[in-house]
Amino acid sequence: MKFGCIGEHLAHSFSKEIHNKIGEYDYILREVARDELDRFMTERDFLGINVTIPYKLDVIPHLYEISPQAKEIGAVNTIVNKDGRLYGYNTDFFGMSALIRKIGLELKGKKVLILGTGGTSKTANAVARSMEAGEVITVGRTGKNGSVTYEEVYEKHTDAQIIINTTPCGMYPNIDGCPVDVHLFPNLEGAMDAIYNPLRPVFVQQVQKRGLPAEGGLYMLVAQAVYAAEKFMGKTYGTEIIDDIFNQLVAQKENIVLTGMPGSGKTTVGKILADKTGFEFVDTDEYIEHKTGRHPSAIISSEGIEAFRDMESDAIHEISAKSGCVIATGGGAILRSENVDWLKQNGKIYFIDRPLEDIIPTDDRPLSSSPEDLERRYNERYDIYCTTADEVIKVSSDAEGVAEMILTKR
Repeated sequence: MKFGCIGEHLAHSFSKEIHNKIGEYDYILREVARDELDRFMTERDFLGINVTIPYKLDVIPHLYEISPQAKEIGAVNTIVNKDGRLYGYNTDFFGMSALIRKIGLELKGKKVLILGTGGTSKTANAVARSMEAGEVITVGRTGKNGSVTYEEVYEKHTDAQIIINTTPCGMYPNIDGCPVDVHLFPNLEGAMDAIYNPLRPVFVQQVQKRGLPAEGGLYMLVAQAVYAAEKFMGKTYGTEIIDDIFNQLVAQKENIVLTGMPGSGKTTVGKILADKTGFEFVDTDEYIEHKTGRHPSAIISSEGIEAFRDMESDAIHEISAKSGCVIATGGGAILRSENVDWLKQNGKIYFIDRPLEDIIPTDDRPLSSSPEDLERRYNERYDIYCTTADEVIKVSSDAEGVAEMILTKR
């Protein structure tokens, strides 16, 4: 191969997708077993490669020269073959720096907590020092190699102003994890998380709920890939291409989540959106019916509303881990805050705000089967629909028009 990425397990890598969007070379993902690595590096049958887990350290003895950033971090993620000599770089350093700038975090003079002690933690330490952080505290489970334990953090370092998570806590498929309780840091000013799947890990969501800037690692991933491409091609691309590729990836992977009253048109609009985007369409009520063999109205009638809500939450938890979906939720899905949090991990919520007089009650919706019940549900839920939505879509046209309005808001 001329250009590509090597590592042990690359099935879920976004690298090929990102480099293909740069569009100047063919990029190949190549899984290399540990006993094949020395031969691969000795043959040098490539022009430029990225290196991922677990070989960022193992490739270093094969290199003629490494960059100052890679030397400080002690890890290489980009190698360029120049006339048979291999030069190593760490573009994660520049990717993380770009993400911090994008979020708008100011590290100069600040107390920074770096969660984790692995390779990405070393990158974060180097970046924090380059941005003149006032104090940098590395946090690990055991407290070894100069780190402090999480217990010590809660005892002595809750005055931290910036937190950078480099641990896998909260990463797919274990999307419920959060490395620290952000409510215990009264001086917190913002945070970043190296995790990019899900798009908004629990840690990021908790910081954002406090009205503070925070973001997951997708922008970092794109930025480091573009900087690697600059090394491959010997040219400068600029930040515009980073922003463009990032926005393309978000549009391709971020779920479109539809909320609203029963009968507001979520399923009809959702199917139109799925057809227009190529996304998978998932209706949470249909998902529950498929799993249980019973219609939601039958579950509510036989087991009660809370039993159904529990099934609905389980379904939303499973569905929200997906990406590239249109998700039509049940009318009461937003009544549980955990459902909203799960839906927002990989999705953007659009409330289809159809006027009450345009919604027709039906017998298959036991909580809103009469005009009186429908109005009661509407009044109970309307403010929650509005406050939990990222976008409120005022319905003033047919389903096709509503779908087009949603697409313009993405």
